[in-house]
Amino acid sequence: MTLLQTIIISIVEGLTEFLPVSSTGHMIITQNLLGVPSGDEFVHAFTFIIQFGAILSVVCLYWKRFFQIDHTPVPANETCTFKKNIHPIRFYWLLFIGVLTYTFKKIIHPIRFYWLLFIGVLPAVIIGLAAKKSGLLDWLLDSVWVVAIMLVVGGIFMLYCDKLFNKGKEENQVTEKRAFSIGLFQCLSVIPGTSRSMATIVGGMANGLTRKRAAEFSFFLAVPTMAGATLLDLLDLLKGDSTWASTHNLIMLAVGCVVSFIVALLAMKWFVSFLAKYGFKWFGWYRIIVGLIIIIMLLCDIPLNMVD
Repeated sequence: MTLLQTIIISIVEGLTEFLPVSSTGHMIITQNLLGVPSGDEFVHAFTFIIQFGAILSVVCLYWKRFFQIDHTPVPANETCTFKKNIHPIRFYWLLFIGVLTYTFKKIIHPIRFYWLLFIGVLPAVIIGLAAKKSGLLDWLLDSVWVVAIMLVVGGIFMLYCDKLFNKGKEENQVTEKRAFSIGLFQCLSVIPGTSRSMATIVGGMANGLTRKRAAEFSFFLAVPTMAGATLLDLLDLLKGDSTWASTHNLIMLAVGCVVSFIVALLAMKWFVSFLAKYGFKWFGWYRIIVGLIIIIMLLCDIPLNMVD
């Protein structure tokens, strides 16, 4: 891969990682358009590793949610106020309840956030490992047909999903049951062209979350999911032939991660506000148009390579 190919693919990744249009599918199409050889072990790993660069933008933008443990001492005047007419035993009981409540909010609550992410990522770990070990994942990553078909199918679904699932309530929170259910939806993203973002956001909406809350949990869930996928690909690369680890390839990986991180950071905030206001309809039409163009090109034997 050349530097120009790396930068273009990484920009595409950053722009599409959090949009419900399938970042993996767009990278596969872009790689074909740029003449990047398919079936290459390093190219497969590159596709996942630079996604982790984009995912780090979530930690950067929502760092308070990931590192929110507060070690500030408990203010006594906020737990309860001593009054002469309160019995001493009752006073200490109220003080105990106040400290317990404060501890839950400042310590246990952040731990619950990580616990929900753990529950949400479990289904993807099981399905992803099975797909990887069976060789199915590598086969899917080389198929432009799969990407094109799933873009169209997913696009048609997105034209109607707002009407089907737009019943979220602000008071609904992410629970263990909802996190696991969203994790099951995320397993659909094993198929390139489906979109991990779309699957998890729709999963959240199907479980009663608002579009905004579902989108944010989708961002959070992407961190452990893509971290695991990146680690798995790195381990596979390290176990195999080390000829891929040339200075050029390592530089391309670094450039890809940095570019995807910066672009994703800029695109993420825009997406949340756009989704909350307009929903999925415009993304659905975009997917259908792109998918149909690719299908027509494949049926007419028009080469996708724009670069020889």
